[in-house]
Amino acid sequence: MPSPYRAIFSAPGSREFSAAGFFGRMPLSMMGIGVVTMISQLTGRYGLAGALSATLAMSAAVCGPQVSRLVDRYGQRRVLRPVTLVAVAAVAGLLICAQQGAPEWTLFVFSVGAGCVPSVGSMVRSRWAEIYRGSSRDLHTAYAWESIVDEVCFIFGPIISIGLSTAWFPEAGPLIAAGFLLVGVFWLTAQRATEPVPHPKSLHTGGSALRSRGLQVLVATFVATGAIFGGVDVVTVAFAEERGHKAAASLVLAVYALGSCLAGAVFGLLHLKGNPGTRWLVGVCAMAVSMIPLQLAGNLPLLAVALFVAGLAIAPTMVTTMALVEAHVPRTKLTEGMTWTSTGLAVGVALGSSAAGWVVDAAGAKAGYAVPAVAGALAAAVAFLGYRRLAGPAATGGRGQDDRHLRTDDDEHVA
Repeated sequence: MPSPYRAIFSAPGSREFSAAGFFGRMPLSMMGIGVVTMISQLTGRYGLAGALSATLAMSAAVCGPQVSRLVDRYGQRRVLRPVTLVAVAAVAGLLICAQQGAPEWTLFVFSVGAGCVPSVGSMVRSRWAEIYRGSSRDLHTAYAWESIVDEVCFIFGPIISIGLSTAWFPEAGPLIAAGFLLVGVFWLTAQRATEPVPHPKSLHTGGSALRSRGLQVLVATFVATGAIFGGVDVVTVAFAEERGHKAAASLVLAVYALGSCLAGAVFGLLHLKGNPGTRWLVGVCAMAVSMIPLQLAGNLPLLAVALFVAGLAIAPTMVTTMALVEAHVPRTKLTEGMTWTSTGLAVGVALGSSAAGWVVDAAGAKAGYAVPAVAGALAAAVAFLGYRRLAGPAATGGRGQDDRHLRTDDDEHVA
């Protein structure tokens, strides 16, 4: 492991909570694509599969920030465990109804419950922020490491989910995803020493973290960015199936994540100066441009190459996003603020996967890649329009006026 990464793990308990976070985040890459694979195998209907995946994402989008707001007030252990048990029970109901051919409305009901999952990535990043609050360099490396973990999840998650659902039984992917969630959350919440201490109720003023103008730009842009991811997932599965190699979709999507993983690893080694808002804008535009070659890919090898290149822009953009959230959101609402970016992605994934499913059903997989291309153009447009809110210093002084009196040596902003 390169020295900057080795250095951040010198903090007691950091290896354990990061490892737990890895297991807890596996469902992020497994559940949606697992449901798409399961439903497409059981019914052959990509429109229904995309709609259920969208329902999962929308439920997570609605519930995630509320769960994180409760975590900021009451702590991770008290909130995450009961929420996780509800989500796992809903997943079980979804799988049973799908396997038994129950009415479609039951699938949607249980998908809503299955989407009520905590944002485990935000929980882990908030622990890093607590440990390295006074060191922007270490925090940059920690955020980069967590982006690498995200992408490793996206490398192996689809392979496991699609592979098990196609080789074992259709419900296997979502079932294993629920198991990962249960293990990850309970392992993470068992580690009390590194859990951020909830802030007193009197400090939770000013409403939602989404009142931050900078956070509003990030979330709006990430809605379009999520549509890129959701569209690519659904269309790639259909593209591979049209060519008689449906199981290969997991490998192609893994290559997409691999490009992001490698870029994130390099990005974490850099100590960049200058305005992070500018780097973020460049990253969003790079993601948009990278969707153009997908329209030209005529076979799976060419598609894999195009997706690998497209993935190179993802992790650096995500790392910079976390730095901007940390700079524009009060510390008392940091977990909620980080979750709002995940919410934006989830809403986008819902819209993108649903739109892509209908396009695939109507015009075929090749036409479906127009969905992430359009989403990329929208993301770039929103980023340009909102750039001024991110380019300057945060109106709250970086972490909010409501917690300034708590600060001692951590006035340095994340680079």
